[in-house]
Formats: sequence, structure tokens, C-alpha cells
Amino acid sequence: MAAKLIAASPFVGIAVFVSLIALVAFYYKPFSQQRLFTVEELALYNGTDQSLPILLGILGSVFDVTKGKSHYGEGGGYNHFSGRDASRAFVSGNFTGDGLTDSLRDLSSTQVKSVVEWRDFYFRSYTFVGKLVGRYYDSEGNPTKYLKGVEAKAARGAQLLEKQKNEEAKQPSCNSRWSQDEGGEVWCDEGVPRLVQRPLEIALTGKMSKRCACFKEDQLDQSGLEVYEGCDFLAKTCRV
Repeated sequence: MAAKLIAASPFVGIAVFVSLIALVAFYYKPFSQQRLFTVEELALYNGTDQSLPILLGILGSVFDVTKGKSHYGEGGGYNHFSGRDASRAFVSGNFTGDGLTDSLRDLSSTQVKSVVEWRDFYFRSYTFVGKLVGRYYDSEGNPTKYLKGVEAKAARGAQLLEKQKNEEAKQPSCNSRWSQDEGGEVWCDEGVPRLVQRPLEIALTGKMSKRCACFKEDQLDQSGLEVYEGCDFLAKTCRV
């Protein structure tokens, strides 16, 4: 019996060695091929282990940002993005707690568009190494309905921005300047300054806003034009 155990021991050792090699290769292999990550796996690449590359996710796409180690590594200004998908934080500016999430719930179309543009930036600037299984990709690496919805909302935001740009180009914007000593002022080279609503802004940002536009005297009977407080009706320059 002892002889059999001794004879078998080399094979047991080889099996253990092969298992260890496979485990090491899984976590330490170069990302020459795209792969799927779980949340737990991605968390290993957060810059704390100097022997591992630094990875981040955005909209489920995973990128190797090791070449930006001074920013994404431990102690770096962008380290909060490393080892996770914190898509929301790219536009919210909330880098703590619940802010470091991949959920874009309740964000406006322009904010979602900005997140998609950040993802495009990483595709251009860093190496794409795989996908994060979860909200944006399923266990086979296929895009989820959530990702398709995000991209559709971003496209809608781009269309609305273009429409707003074209609409506002029909009525020239005011010139403006501001200084700490003198405050701000707006003026028109032709026409007079008026505050006007930006109707598409609600769809874009969820909030109503106004802009300063220049109107000729024969246009001043239009509804919705607001004279700056303290400014003469036909003044070409107004303090703000």
C-alpha cells in the first residue's frame, strides 16, 4: 500500500501544479484576448496589486488603463474608477458611496450622451480588454436591453442638441463678458438683448433654462421676450 502511495504521489503533485498554473494564468495573463469579467474579478484590478494591470469599466466595456497609472493607480486622482464600472460618476461628480455605480437611472439624455462619449474616449485612448457581465452585458457577452436603451437615449440627446443648435442659430446669441470688478454685461451688435426660454432644454436636461438673444425692433412684439431687470427697453447693452 505504501509503495502505491509513493508511486502515485508524483502524479498528485503534477495535478496540483497544473491547477495552480491555471489559476495564476486566469488572473495574471496578458489581455491579448477579450474576455468576460464578473464584478468580483474586475475588483482585483483596482491598482492595489502592483503585479496586475489596472482596469476600469464604463457601460460594461472594460479597458486597461495601466499606462495612466499615475492617475488610475493607488493614490491617483482617478483611482475611484479603477476595478469597477462607475459609469454614473463620469457625469455626476459623485465619487463616493452610491455615486460609484453603473446605473444611469434618472439621468437626462445629454448626461447619458456624455457617458457614451466618455466610453468612446476610452476606446480611442486605451486598450479594450473585455466586457463586464451584469447590467450592460449578459453572461455570453451580448448587449442587454439596458445598454441598447442607454445608446438610444444618447442618440436622442444628440438629435435634440443638434435641433436646439439649429433653432437657436436663427436668432443670434448676445455677446457677454464678466469681470470680478465690474460684474457681467450682455450686448448686441445688431438689435437689443432679450432673455428667451430654451424649450428643448427640458427634454435635454430635465430643467428649463433661458438664454440671451438679439432681437431687432420689429421683432420685440413676440411673446416670451424678457427685458433684463434695470435695462432700458431699447438698450443695446445690459448689466447682469
